[in-house]
Amino acid sequence: MTDRRTELAGNLARVEERIATACAAAGRRRDEVTLIVVTKTYPASDVRLLAELGVRQVAENRDQDAAPKAAECADLPLTWHFVGQLQTNKVRSVAGYAGFVQSVDRARLVTALSREAVRAEREIGCLIQVALDAGSGERGSRGGVAPDGVPALAEEVAGAQGLRLDGVMTVAPLSGTYAGRQRAAFERLMEISSDLRAAYPAANMVSAGMSTDLEDAVAAGATHVRVGTAVLGVRPRLG
Repeated sequence: MTDRRTELAGNLARVEERIATACAAAGRRRDEVTLIVVTKTYPASDVRLLAELGVRQVAENRDQDAAPKAAECADLPLTWHFVGQLQTNKVRSVAGYAGFVQSVDRARLVTALSREAVRAEREIGCLIQVALDAGSGERGSRGGVAPDGVPALAEEVAGAQGLRLDGVMTVAPLSGTYAGRQRAAFERLMEISSDLRAAYPAANMVSAGMSTDLEDAVAAGATHVRVGTAVLGVRPRLG
């Protein structure tokens, strides 16, 4: 365990240096960017070590992994982000532990999240997942609503009990206009964020960038980066 703690500490330090360097290059303050560590496929013991090392924001993309891990780490001062495609039959479970759902992409999901947030007497921060590979009225290959669907979905979230409209999220697309153009994709997300903030000034979170492209996200203006592999290493899927 001591070796693993040392490994995680070193990885975190390298990621921190990357973020700090990217902020400096973009003329941004380091405190403008929040690191979220994506702990998918890794055990609760790693989450505990990360918490010891000062990590406070963690993310998961599958409820079957996240729910038991969140329960096991319930004594820790952590905020859990759900970042994967969320099926409505998993919403009750996710609403029990997630402080944020970053993958809101359809009205039916908003309705389900609102119902379960009220039931759990919690407020859940919601980010609208934007699919930059989706045409008008479509969903993206990895979830998300097309850019022109953001205003209507934002109105749904803003009017829903138990939910808080906090901003937008994207995953760099693998196909379409922005494939292989992460910086351009994240800059487009910032434009969408700007339009959203004109109507909802408090919805100022922009979640973009992962281990391979966090510098592009910081340069574009992201407020949150979601880093897994660069912190935790490469590990085969559990189960």
